[in-house]
Amino acid sequence: MKEPLIHPTAIISASAQIDSSVRIGPYSVIGAGVDIGAETIIDSHVVLKGPMTLGRGNRVYPFAVLGELSQDMTARPDDATRVVIGDRNTIREYVTIQRGTLKEQGLTKVGDDNWIMAHVHIAHDCVVGNHTIMANNVALSGHIFVGDWAVLGGYTLIHQFCRLGAHCFTGGGAVLRRDVPPFVMVEGHPAQPRGINSEGLKRRGFSLEDVTAIKDAYKLIYLSGMVMADVKTGLSKLAAQSPAVGQMLEFIESSKRALQR
Repeated sequence: MKEPLIHPTAIISASAQIDSSVRIGPYSVIGAGVDIGAETIIDSHVVLKGPMTLGRGNRVYPFAVLGELSQDMTARPDDATRVVIGDRNTIREYVTIQRGTLKEQGLTKVGDDNWIMAHVHIAHDCVVGNHTIMANNVALSGHIFVGDWAVLGGYTLIHQFCRLGAHCFTGGGAVLRRDVPPFVMVEGHPAQPRGINSEGLKRRGFSLEDVTAIKDAYKLIYLSGMVMADVKTGLSKLAAQSPAVGQMLEFIESSKRALQR
């Protein structure tokens, strides 16, 4: 006898929008205003609360709670806030992703192809890009931005309003209080720069010329002893030959919390 795609013990709101190919395991609860895309698998004991959109091809493991009201003390159940999660994400056990607040756009957003390990917490108003990896017990406070391909080591703790650039890397147990530019590795409590994410760049097909330019940019930012205005001038010259350095310069110019130097 073929198993049903939706287990009979699952509790599903009549207003939830669920593609016919979605699998939902035992004792999961799908609330009002939840929209689940095709070929997504919801394991047992998962709680999804709306308003929330969960895209195609996601896998959500047991005891994850997605779309719950923010832990921000100003949040109210009837606030017009939501969670949007893209496609092909792996969301492991006990992950929590919470709704945005009215302090910003009312949105917490996670992109595509992310690998989110057990006990990760993504708080209100965070924006996570694509292809990121978050190891066990990573905690994102509110209003955090994580760029594409970032890798966050286990137990990384990130202060609210911090921004992490694309392809950056944090060591296990890192405590971040400032922004981390693209391609940079940080480690420690508080986190300190430890070079560039050379191995990650190699795996993702960056050319030797790009990696060399990024290393030169890192030296300007962290090792030259120059004031930031002069660092930006030097980065502008490098950026003329390297779009990757241009990304670093653009990130620094838009930083609001400054860099840990």
